[in-house]
Amino acid sequence: MTDERLLIERAQQGEMEAFRLLVERSKINVYRLAYDLTGNRHDAEDLSQDVFIKAFKSLRLFRGDAKWSTWLYRITINAAMDKKKSKAQKTMLMHDAFAAGNAETEYAPSDEAPRPDRLTDAGLIRRNIERALEDLTTRERSVFVLRHYHDLSLRQIAETMDISEGTVKSFLFRAIRRLRKSLDLYKHEFGLEKE
Repeated sequence: MTDERLLIERAQQGEMEAFRLLVERSKINVYRLAYDLTGNRHDAEDLSQDVFIKAFKSLRLFRGDAKWSTWLYRITINAAMDKKKSKAQKTMLMHDAFAAGNAETEYAPSDEAPRPDRLTDAGLIRRNIERALEDLTTRERSVFVLRHYHDLSLRQIAETMDISEGTVKSFLFRAIRRLRKSLDLYKHEFGLEKE
């Protein structure tokens, strides 16, 4: 029996120290995925906390069919999709309230003021890539991030997201096609224009 499996069993029996050790071992990878899915530090921190709360609450359901990391990635992706749906619903409610003249919140200027590091070419490119990723559906972004930022194989992504490899390929293809279209302005800069 592996050390991780032993920790999981101890945590399932209610040993908090074992769960804390599992969190310590996993928190960086969960945070990185959360950041890649949300695009900002604050949301990634909130999402990571939610993931470990959900993992703790459903720890007794973990059977060990998948790896611990795969299970946490699945929880992270599902939590990100839930947050995105919730955020969209709140936005619609605020829009409706504003349209009806009942908006209770005052206008607050965006905190997206350009910072010096964003003024460099690399910073601008990175920001445009982040914006392009935001335009993807949650599943497309999840597949793209797991494949290209976390180097998971198509099989691992399928297992993590509980979908077929064919579906993974489809989401990945659509994500890449949409990203190419969004980042079309960089073709010349990177020498990718067709002659």
